[in-house]
Amino acid sequence: MQNNRLEQLREYMREMALSAFIIPSNDTHFGEYIQDHFMCRGWISGFDGSAGTVAVTLKEAALWTDSRYFIQAENQIAGTGIVLKKLKMPGTESVESWLAARLEDNQSVGIDSSLFSVMEYNLLKQALPSLNIKLCNDPFEIVWKERPKLRFNKISYLGEDITGESVSSKHKRVVQALGVQEDFIYMVSLCDDIAWLCNIRGNDMLYNPVPLSYVALTRDNIHLFISGGVLAAEDIKILEKEGVILHDYNSFNSFISDYPSEIVRIASQDKLSVRNYNSAVKSGTRFIPDLSRGGVIAGLKALKNEVETEGFRRAMINDGVAWVNLLVFIEKELEKGNNHLSEKIVADKFAKFRAECPDYMGESFAPIVAFGKNAALPHYSISEDPIYIGKSGFLLMDTGGQYKYGTTDSTRTIPLGPLTPEQKTDYSQVLKGMIALSMAKFPKGTRGSQLDILARGPVCSVAKLYLHGTGHGIGHRLCVHEGPQSIRMEENPVTIEPGMVISNEPAIYEEGSYGIRIENTILCKEWVENKYGKFYQFETLSFIPIDTTAVDLNSLGGEYKEWLNMYNSSVYEKLSPYLSADGKKWLADKTARLN
Repeated sequence: MQNNRLEQLREYMREMALSAFIIPSNDTHFGEYIQDHFMCRGWISGFDGSAGTVAVTLKEAALWTDSRYFIQAENQIAGTGIVLKKLKMPGTESVESWLAARLEDNQSVGIDSSLFSVMEYNLLKQALPSLNIKLCNDPFEIVWKERPKLRFNKISYLGEDITGESVSSKHKRVVQALGVQEDFIYMVSLCDDIAWLCNIRGNDMLYNPVPLSYVALTRDNIHLFISGGVLAAEDIKILEKEGVILHDYNSFNSFISDYPSEIVRIASQDKLSVRNYNSAVKSGTRFIPDLSRGGVIAGLKALKNEVETEGFRRAMINDGVAWVNLLVFIEKELEKGNNHLSEKIVADKFAKFRAECPDYMGESFAPIVAFGKNAALPHYSISEDPIYIGKSGFLLMDTGGQYKYGTTDSTRTIPLGPLTPEQKTDYSQVLKGMIALSMAKFPKGTRGSQLDILARGPVCSVAKLYLHGTGHGIGHRLCVHEGPQSIRMEENPVTIEPGMVISNEPAIYEEGSYGIRIENTILCKEWVENKYGKFYQFETLSFIPIDTTAVDLNSLGGEYKEWLNMYNSSVYEKLSPYLSADGKKWLADKTARLN
């Protein structure tokens, strides 16, 4: 089946005089999730993981993906004629090196011009100077006969009681942040940037509550490109009063092409497709790149206002109640001793507990429920074959929810049976790292890479290391993974500022044995200003009990133990009013003070 699909693409390549074709995993908006319509890499290869690139020549084909998917990819591409290339593994060449070794000078490599950003295109040309990078239309419109159509679902408008700011106010701030004196159009492709700017939310993507949309922002108006019939008449009127002019989704390219050529174009080069860029500047129009990390809108969106932060707090209490109900459920099921509790049952039950809140809008990412050795995979996906949970080792659960006024993301690792001394030490060091970052006080201008060692240090103190980041930004009823800020080893020039909501998730993974991750969500706030300048601190937003039975008190230490006692006490105070009598009793026991 897959070989036939490769041959269909190769027939297209021959007709277009192409010697190779590169198929990425993204859509035209460069977001985290894509609709089935854009799953071309999955269709051609059979591999349906979230990340990967396929390169096809007239004789060979290869798939590049990361360590999360090595086993899955190997199984899914078996027999297709596609070779697996394991990213970041010794001996694995890049896509560019692989192509250069197989093609002769001046042969053509095709790419879909709507799926490669300007930045990616330029890097590709630099890496393959002897080859011709040919911009193509979407070949899968021809070769994928039963391709799913794009879906456009209803869009809702959010009032200032949830967003805390009007569309027109945001518009003015974007114009000011761009700092361009002449007339311009600022082209925006990223759907969550547009959702924030226009105070709209949608349901066109899995987990991320965004509508498929584009924006062309001028000094005077926001030109919003969406599908017809997805907005209520009263919401259209509100947006029009805020300076928003509606256009058909499919007219964005012609709009930026036909706009007066003397008007300068602006965009982030990593979020603008080559196709749209070429249309925007075809008449010799001047282009100014938005050099802000992630783009101007991303920087503004990252700084949550008081209404948004209060929404996070409400969402976290709702989530905490669901967590308690789930933990009680797991404990009772395991006490029955009939071994029928699976990872998938736990994940489904969690969604049902969240749904008991009328403001619940769905999960914010695919839930991770990982028992035993599965927890050693940082981005584990629940297996279709049931994995049953027993009374031993650890159960790691990393999940999040979308609520009308906030987005959640949290992880707890629960001991289900006797632990080894190493497991207790590891649990305590991960907890210590999470607490250390939670207690941080730091001066204005501090970057995430400078804070990372606070969380990673206790893990390193037992000669262990996790390779993912410690913290990512979280959107306000938007994408659970949001930039431009981060807390990780790698350098990121974006400083941590008041209003930023960030995850705090150190970990330890022992391959084939167990994994431990403890994650809260934290908010950067002002602390004090004196002759030395401004200083910031974090407020912990999550309210979920932290298991204390796995803690080695000798390795935890007094200051950390006191923080843990105060945190668990606040969890009981916040959640107990919303729990049943049994739930209150259970939570009182789990949050009892450590002496």
